[in-house]
Amino acid sequence: MTETPTLWDWSLRIWSAPGVETAGLDLQDAQGQNLPLILWAGWCAQTGRAPDADAIEAACDTARVWQETAVAPLRAVRRTLKGRMPDFDDADREALRAQVKAIELDAERRLLAALEALAPAPSGAAKPVFPALIAVAREWAPITPRRSLELFAERLPA
Repeated sequence: MTETPTLWDWSLRIWSAPGVETAGLDLQDAQGQNLPLILWAGWCAQTGRAPDADAIEAACDTARVWQETAVAPLRAVRRTLKGRMPDFDDADREALRAQVKAIELDAERRLLAALEALAPAPSGAAKPVFPALIAVAREWAPITPRRSLELFAERLPA
């Protein structure tokens, strides 16, 4: 029997699959979704977990607090550092940007660990991914980007 991958390990594996990064960043940047939360929903489904409404609400609350407190401020700094700055060495700016990017990734890894702790135990075979993504997206935001979620679900490797 194979061991269930951690949410972090699963996320790293699926992120390298064709089209997943593009679809995920679209959900995050254009659709206003929380990507670690979307990954959590996909992982739950593929590992046979079925979070109930309370678990989904708790996951959204956890993601919202961490997003507002840690991830969004770090992402804003990283994106600000992307542009050239007058009278400032590009190599120094890029070095600082790389450090901020590493801290942002660590913040997302910590969020994934917190979300994994909220997941129910596996309860059988893998579940359909798309309905799991819809359930989480519906709780996260007032508009559910169904087509973008469908594209993301289609790109996830089994």
